[in-house]
Amino acid sequence: MNLKDLYIDFFVSKGHKQIPSSPVVPENDPSVLFNTAGMQPLIPFLMGQPHPYGKRLCDYQKCIRTNDIDEVGDTYHHTFFEMLGNWSLGDYFKKEAITWSYEFLTEKLHIPVDKLAVTVFAGNKDIPFDEEAYLTWKSLGIKEERIAKLEDNFWIAGSTGPCGGDSEMFYWRSNDEVPKVFDPKDERWVEIWNDVFMQFEKLEDGTVRELPFKNVDTGMGVERTVAILEGKTDNYASSIWTPVIERIEKLTGISYVGNERSMRIIADHMRTAVFISADPAGIKPSNTDQGYILRRLIRRVIRHAKALNIDINSNWEIELAEVILDLYEKYYIELKENRKVVLEVLTNEKLKFNRTLEKGLREFEKIIGKLESNNLDKDLAFKLYDTYGFPIELTEELALEKGITVDTLGFKEKFKAHQELSRTASSGKFKGGLAGNSEVETKYHTATHLLNAALKVVVGPDVHQKGSNITEERMRFDFSCDHKLSDEEKQKTEKLVNEWISAALPVRVEEMDKSEAIASGAECEFIEKYPDRVTVYTIGDGISKELCGGPHVNNTSELGHFRIKKEEASSAGVRRIKAVLED
Repeated sequence: MNLKDLYIDFFVSKGHKQIPSSPVVPENDPSVLFNTAGMQPLIPFLMGQPHPYGKRLCDYQKCIRTNDIDEVGDTYHHTFFEMLGNWSLGDYFKKEAITWSYEFLTEKLHIPVDKLAVTVFAGNKDIPFDEEAYLTWKSLGIKEERIAKLEDNFWIAGSTGPCGGDSEMFYWRSNDEVPKVFDPKDERWVEIWNDVFMQFEKLEDGTVRELPFKNVDTGMGVERTVAILEGKTDNYASSIWTPVIERIEKLTGISYVGNERSMRIIADHMRTAVFISADPAGIKPSNTDQGYILRRLIRRVIRHAKALNIDINSNWEIELAEVILDLYEKYYIELKENRKVVLEVLTNEKLKFNRTLEKGLREFEKIIGKLESNNLDKDLAFKLYDTYGFPIELTEELALEKGITVDTLGFKEKFKAHQELSRTASSGKFKGGLAGNSEVETKYHTATHLLNAALKVVVGPDVHQKGSNITEERMRFDFSCDHKLSDEEKQKTEKLVNEWISAALPVRVEEMDKSEAIASGAECEFIEKYPDRVTVYTIGDGISKELCGGPHVNNTSELGHFRIKKEEASSAGVRRIKAVLED
């Protein structure tokens, strides 16, 4: 049985409800371009908002982290990965979480107890040693010498907020004899799972208090766990990757052995590109935001495919993508629904890049040949970007292979906007952790509902939300539309939203079955991500009715004055409005 199925079945048997995997592009979280962890979509519920599925949840979540993109090519780094998680929202706590972790590892995955070791929180000046976790592991049969007490075993999302000790589980991945005493610094011990206990809250003044509402957040990486279970020290040699690597071998006519780095990069980046392209947010390759990452990944795949002598003009990208789509569409419906879109995105970007790649590589060699030093200056780096479509990272990578440095700082100054956006995506930063939405962001969230409703009146009922992004300063709203809005349409839309704000309409929230919500006319952006039990927000007497996780204001009068600042194209068939709320 597949590890994901095994995991979900186990926790469902323990009273958990499976929740759908959220899209890889998070909603209304401008701090990060992708969901980077299994717990990220659950932040409002970890903060105390009731979850429609109850207090015991489990899932497998699609995650993307690009801060280590340049490390991909070794045995274990990935840009896309799947996280298995189970949560207790104020329900069970340490004893149950640890016991079930142990049971799953030993009875379902059949890992010998002798190959397991764990860590617990050693305590610090504010919070005591986690004796409960320590004694629970001992009661299950983990020997004292296999339990390490570490001060680092402490989790907090930011500088303040919910926090607590965690307990990590390690597996002995080596043919060497298992040592009696667990040494966490010995790299043959590989972390396989982590249980986080959100037991305390750190306040602004630095003091710590115990939370009345305690949560459990756990995480297990699918790729690493499968490799461990199959006895592989190279993640890409596991069954997860075998079909993809074998197809690359077929396309290139050469073996994985001896060509590991390029094949790993192609496999990893292609899988990530497939999932970004299939996401309901409708991301297309571009020079900003998620589109920049997608473009960078596809172009890096193309360069390494070319290095392995793949015929770039063949349908190699289609063959490879279809292997990935076939492997994952059972678990993620958007891959099946958007299969055609994915293949079009990959082919279009390939054709676009192919037109300049050859010329760019020749130009690069020409530039390198004329260099009087071992440094590529900012003007030449910018020329490769602007004329030949080379992301600065590709130029750096090519230069590194020649032993040449690049004036990246100078490039940043010359093309600051694009570079800063890419660095934002790569940093994987997590704004405020569990701090939740601010008052201003909450207002903007409600304003997107009003804007959506107004566009349906002014432009037509076929308008649907395609994505949104909210910050403290503004809202951005993408919607389906086949034409540029006229000045009259923009004025009517703005006026209608402000009329609804002035009318002081109440915002009502209720829970109901998803089928009942849809039948009542409630709209939602991504229907497949919602559970069977949903939260519906209604503004006024049905002016707006949407499935949504919130949060929202209680009355539209709280919003202030709505003003559209800009309306522009986002992608084919999708327009974008940027707007602000003013006092």
